[in-house]
Amino acid sequence: MPDRFERGREVIARQVWAETYERLSVLPAESLGATDLERLAVAAYLLGDDVRSAAAWEAAHRRHLEVGDRAEAARCSFWLALGLMLGGQMAHAGGWLSRAQGVIGDDLDCSSAGYLLIPELIGALEANEPAVARDLAIRASEIAARFDDTDLKALAELGRGQALIALGENRAGVARLDEVMLSVSCGDVGPIASGIVYCAVILECMQIFDLARAAEWTDALSAWCDAQPGLVPYRGQCLVHRSQLQQAAGDWVAAADTIELACGRLAEPPHPALGLAYFQGAELRRLVGDFDAAAADYRRASRYGFEPMPGLALLELARGDISAAAAGIRRALADTGPPTRRPMLLAAAVEIFIAADDLAAARLAADELAATAQASTSPVLRAMAEHAVGAVVLGEGAPALALVHLRAAAEVWQRLQMPYEAARTGVAFALSCTALGDSISASIEFDNARHTYGELGARPDLARLRSIMSGLDAPPGVAQPATGPVLSSRELEVLTHVASGKTNREIAADLVISPHTASRHVENIFAKLGVRSRAAATAYAYEHGLL
Repeated sequence: MPDRFERGREVIARQVWAETYERLSVLPAESLGATDLERLAVAAYLLGDDVRSAAAWEAAHRRHLEVGDRAEAARCSFWLALGLMLGGQMAHAGGWLSRAQGVIGDDLDCSSAGYLLIPELIGALEANEPAVARDLAIRASEIAARFDDTDLKALAELGRGQALIALGENRAGVARLDEVMLSVSCGDVGPIASGIVYCAVILECMQIFDLARAAEWTDALSAWCDAQPGLVPYRGQCLVHRSQLQQAAGDWVAAADTIELACGRLAEPPHPALGLAYFQGAELRRLVGDFDAAAADYRRASRYGFEPMPGLALLELARGDISAAAAGIRRALADTGPPTRRPMLLAAAVEIFIAADDLAAARLAADELAATAQASTSPVLRAMAEHAVGAVVLGEGAPALALVHLRAAAEVWQRLQMPYEAARTGVAFALSCTALGDSISASIEFDNARHTYGELGARPDLARLRSIMSGLDAPPGVAQPATGPVLSSRELEVLTHVASGKTNREIAADLVISPHTASRHVENIFAKLGVRSRAAATAYAYEHGLL
């Protein structure tokens, strides 16, 4: 038995968590002391066995109480409660925090008292009380310094950075987060606290649209995980943000695989981030044209408490129901939601209102987005705003001025290597060039966008681009007819089903529309193409590059 204890201690020192777990979990719980139970709790947590981890923390808590070490017993209660909180089991977590507070009482000065400030800090942030959270973080940090507790110091400074960002002090907040990340990267912080800090910092970066910093720390997190055999990487919401970063980088296949993994890990028991995970899955499916699956995932996101706008409105726009899209985005803009979500709502509103020919509403949304970007340090927000303003200015009939804004957006997308956003801005740039008579530049931009959409698998955008180009004089070097019918996104989608041999009733079932609506779309397609049969429509579509 002593040899097995020593081997367990040796492997945990090498951060080989699977071996640690295997060696300690086979031993009778009553034979393990508090320290070994804590080691087992850490190993189980890092391997994703939250139930075994909680049981080990509880047993360690009891061991410490048996020898009268109240401070260590309370610390074990904290880690147990934090794990439960991260898993969404708030009532159970609250019970353990109350027990920890009772163990310490009012007379015990120890680092565990600082740990018990962390849940209060988290609660203040969630209640939108950042000043309270900042003060709690400062108190916890002072306790950590007094007892030289690096884990507590990391958690406190993380909370302080989050509070500063919530107070609008982004530069100071990000600097604080970078500082705590440095201590984590140097190995000064324990493994559970390190994982929490990594994921929380990435979350903050995503919320302030600092995608470059989020990607940098995601790479650091990957390296940290790879250095610890057996560790389950990217727990909880962090896995969702990894998918978002993969999407931004143009790796949509990997992003889809990651979000599928996230949904599986977050489902049992349902994690607070499960709604966000379904929303991200819906976004990816919408972008590749899998509209029915996207709609189902948006509904799942809503079921788990996540607002599916603006994605749901953009889905209706892609399906050709502009009025539904406009109504949905107006409702979402009027609601008071998290401020971190508003830039995405505004960007979507500009696109939808332009499609609805409501330039006044589009201008208001673009101006608000520009004001938000001006107050931010995020290049992503600035590019979003420049694209939005450029699109509105183009609609208002000033293509030369639109180019100024669109060029600024394009430079950011290229620098950040975000191909999809670059392609969308490129299409608007090409339309501005066309309006100015510069068909050569338009040809290059259209062709670049078509190539990017094709590589990404962005079928709706590719269909929309073909429709745009079919309504213009074909730029030199672009294989499109000089003139042609302009089919809506929904009509192009229906045409795809027609070409596959489906009946109107089958099309209606696939697109979740009435048979009458499907029939009307087919009649409109026939009229626009100048054909009288499904076979002729299919032949025309392939001959002119519509499919």
